[in-house]
Amino acid sequence: MDTIRDLRPRFRSSAAQLVLIAALSLALRVPFLFQAVQGDDYYYLAGAMHALIDPAHPTHVRYVFLGQEVDARGHPHPPLNMWILAGLLAWFGDVREVPFHLAYAVFTLIAACGMFDLARRFSSRPLLACLMFLSVPAFVVNGNSFESDLPLLAFWIASVALFVRAVESASRMLLAGAAVSLGLAGLLGFQALVLIPILGWWLWHSRRKWLAAWLAVSTPLITALGWQVFERLTSGEWPLVILAGHFESFGFQRLQAKLANIVGLTTHLGWMVCPVLVWRAFSRSPRWAVVLAALGGLLGAFALDEHPLFWLPFATGILASLSVVGTFPRMGRGERFLGWWFLVFLVASYGLFFSGSARYLLPLSAPLAVLVANRLEKAEGRWWWPWVGGQFVLSLALALVNYQHWDGYRQLVAELQPLFATRRVWVNGEWGLRYYAEAVGGLPLREAQPVQPGELVLTSELGFPVTFTTGGGSRQLLRVAEIHSWLPFRLIGLAARSAYSTVAFGYRAFDLTLLPIDRVRVELVTAREPQMSYLLMNAPGADEQIVSGVYQLEDGRFRWMAARAVFLLKAPEQPSVLEVSLYRPPQAPARAVRVAVEGRAMATMELPGPGSYVVRSSRPIRPDKPVVHVEITVDRTFSPPGDRRELGIILTAVGLRPLQ
Repeated sequence: MDTIRDLRPRFRSSAAQLVLIAALSLALRVPFLFQAVQGDDYYYLAGAMHALIDPAHPTHVRYVFLGQEVDARGHPHPPLNMWILAGLLAWFGDVREVPFHLAYAVFTLIAACGMFDLARRFSSRPLLACLMFLSVPAFVVNGNSFESDLPLLAFWIASVALFVRAVESASRMLLAGAAVSLGLAGLLGFQALVLIPILGWWLWHSRRKWLAAWLAVSTPLITALGWQVFERLTSGEWPLVILAGHFESFGFQRLQAKLANIVGLTTHLGWMVCPVLVWRAFSRSPRWAVVLAALGGLLGAFALDEHPLFWLPFATGILASLSVVGTFPRMGRGERFLGWWFLVFLVASYGLFFSGSARYLLPLSAPLAVLVANRLEKAEGRWWWPWVGGQFVLSLALALVNYQHWDGYRQLVAELQPLFATRRVWVNGEWGLRYYAEAVGGLPLREAQPVQPGELVLTSELGFPVTFTTGGGSRQLLRVAEIHSWLPFRLIGLAARSAYSTVAFGYRAFDLTLLPIDRVRVELVTAREPQMSYLLMNAPGADEQIVSGVYQLEDGRFRWMAARAVFLLKAPEQPSVLEVSLYRPPQAPARAVRVAVEGRAMATMELPGPGSYVVRSSRPIRPDKPVVHVEITVDRTFSPPGDRRELGIILTAVGLRPLQ
């Protein structure tokens, strides 16, 4: 295999290039060894901690997600990454950022070495292809987390490299290594099943009669299915069935979510390799591919986001995918395998995923880097070096911003730790804030949960906060802490329209702003006497008289209640009639409502059909206390698709009206 002709002599040998790639891959991790717990690390660590109690069932744990308690047996990834973290926990006794990241750096080394072996096999510029691979933003940024993406990528690349060599040399030893790696990949992510058609193509066109190789190709399916069967036999449930229930409850598989996922992934595809290099590499593609890519960029700018951080990589992603499709029939066998790998995984990603995160595309970064490097082979000089170097600088800058984001939560909780010793603290948010707050005694907040006077709430404006009630008290703001980065890049943020982590915030590959990444409010709930006897749901201060069971204000005038709602009302000075104004929507199954005061039933009503109703007490109420507790219950509730809340009926007003 030829080497890059314009490299200096000391890097011309394969051994020297491999040493360079390995050293560079590890050097990417050294500045981030103190990286704080981030993103979905919390959920993997929850499973790992449970594995210390029940090693065979790390997913048999429940935790709060977006305000709802969920069953981790429906986690979207098989349990191997949790077992890895459990092993580290058992060894070190607790989560230690530096040794944990050092351990995960091994996966970076495996991925880099596997990539170099593939690049030597399929490219005459292996070093260039490897440098492009190492500079992928998601590889640099997400390689510093404890999520399953990096281990999956490592075993994915190792599986392909070992299998290709095994088939070409008919080596049973290499085939056994490939089978082991494929099995591990199958226990890290369901997307490893996509390796079956990818490697099956190579085997069919190289050594199709080798039955042992066909068995090895099916290893991801065997391990993934084996885990499903084991869970079914030992717990009585299929994990995939529970996962499907989560998808239905949270609405992850809705058409709108799928379309947004496609847009987001296409945008990230356009920035995996520097867009300038992609356009230069595929500029000789069929003209229709270039025209459609340009039109796609214009349409995206017009319909979704006019910012170049969206439409430029979006158009580049379209160009890369269409160019591979257009040139596929003319490719040689090696490049056609890479093109098949690229296209199969891209199409699978469009169908499998729902949030459009950049890390989802990591398994196709290898074939894309090799294809781009091959098409730059005829370029003269070293003009491409500044662009590769610029991609490294950009990826490291994004990783630094990511570091500052999650470190901000770690520092904030350390400052607030004395408060945790004297008060109950609820955490209203996800990710790293949850982890560090719970590590010192915080508790996860649930949707519409009542928080009692004297308790604290930490609310992240960015981390999908849920609504909660104050148990009849009022909120006292103690502090507002802003999470900043002095760099203008944003992967996620309050003012950032970036799809890097999820398309819920926008469609840009990343964003540019100096505004805060997040804002965390520290609030103390204090006791307060109710001020209103008749409470409209949109009245100022209504939240302070809602004890439990009522959700946020909608449309500026009404609120949904759950199966049971409790209010505090100011006792009027004269006898009054209790009155509840409600509406039963067509989709609500509730057929009866009951109203009680101080635990005594005061009125009931049948709800024969959809419409507005007013429930009144049959006798006047003469309170002997300054505060009246009102309880409303309905007989049936429901949860619509994409909404995990328990919904009963709609309330517009609750109160005591003096007798005329």
